[in-house]
Amino acid sequence: MATYQWKGKKNTGEYLKGEITADNNEQVIEAIRKMDAYPISVRKKSEFFTLSLHSQKEISPNTKISDNNLIVFTRQFSSLIESGVPILQGLVIMIEQQKNKELKGILIKIKEGIESGASLSDSLRKFPKVFNDLYVNLVESGEKGGVLDRVFKRLSVYFEKILKLKRKIKGAMIYPIVVLSVAIGVIIILMTFVIPVFANLFSSVGAKLPALTREVIGFSDFMRSYILYIIIALGAAIFALKAYHKKESGKRNIDRILLKIPVIGILLKKVAIARFARTLSTMVESGVPILAGLAIVSKTSGNKIIEESLMQTKEDVSSGSPLSAALNKTKLFPPLVIQMVMVGEKTGNLDAMLAKVADYYDEEVDNAVNNLTQMLEPALIIFLGIVVGTLVVAMYLPIFNLGKAIKG
Repeated sequence: MATYQWKGKKNTGEYLKGEITADNNEQVIEAIRKMDAYPISVRKKSEFFTLSLHSQKEISPNTKISDNNLIVFTRQFSSLIESGVPILQGLVIMIEQQKNKELKGILIKIKEGIESGASLSDSLRKFPKVFNDLYVNLVESGEKGGVLDRVFKRLSVYFEKILKLKRKIKGAMIYPIVVLSVAIGVIIILMTFVIPVFANLFSSVGAKLPALTREVIGFSDFMRSYILYIIIALGAAIFALKAYHKKESGKRNIDRILLKIPVIGILLKKVAIARFARTLSTMVESGVPILAGLAIVSKTSGNKIIEESLMQTKEDVSSGSPLSAALNKTKLFPPLVIQMVMVGEKTGNLDAMLAKVADYYDEEVDNAVNNLTQMLEPALIIFLGIVVGTLVVAMYLPIFNLGKAIKG
């Protein structure tokens, strides 16, 4: 047998610590749980963990990591907690195997915070760029309820589904952006290099040019003369648009316009509903109060107009209105969503009904993305064909006319 030092926390928030003689870690963990507490750390009195307290990169509250790294950490940490590994030892294991320097440094800081007496949620809260309000509030709820293993499992599932949703949207945008970029590149090359060759040829033979050819050559001359200014103007416009979008009023106006664009606006609404339902379902299931959940959910919508509508929903619910009635008041949610939320409220299964809404709208986003792609593909090909075809016809019309004149 050996002497073990341990730390634990009761559901009331009270921290416990002490020493116990046992054969192994499992016996100590079982003893802690019999005290109605969950283990934070267990180690032999003679053992000391030696970890590098400094990573190669300076770790600050603004340090960021990728979504994928966060998901992998959450999934692995969930498995450790579920297996009965104490929080502190779980962090030690994660630190030792972590290859990402930023995440390793963050985990070391979190470990130090817990060793100093802070809770896991308070330690996570110091890195808001990595662990958002949703993450921290769910962990805090798990600490209070003694269900951290379930909370981390829900978080891993939640972030995996949200990342999948993001990738769907990005995937739908890549193809049209690539095709449009190629089209613009082809047009620029034709206008600045190919058209001038034809223009010099026509000028040398003194050919009379059709109106279409003259317009194309004139546009080519304009581009060659002002291409640098055009690029600077486009860059300035993009910079100004980004700066405007950072302002509250600018973001609100741009997001309002985006919601009104045919097809795109519908897709954005479906994405927002899927996120709303998935996030609120996860929070309600984890025991987070509905008002706190709505405050956090509003920030995940990705659209200022929808965010403000959800904040108004929070105010209405705090005034005594049912969630279904408050959502209906926004005019953003379809009747199907309102009805399912209403059923969830009446049956006491709001989290389950919201999860069904999220699953349904994940499918709807899939369909909307496929429809958008199918619509954009032929439209872009037709656009490219018309532009290139017009340039080809404009250049060959004088040649055909010249051939006819020679034969005549």
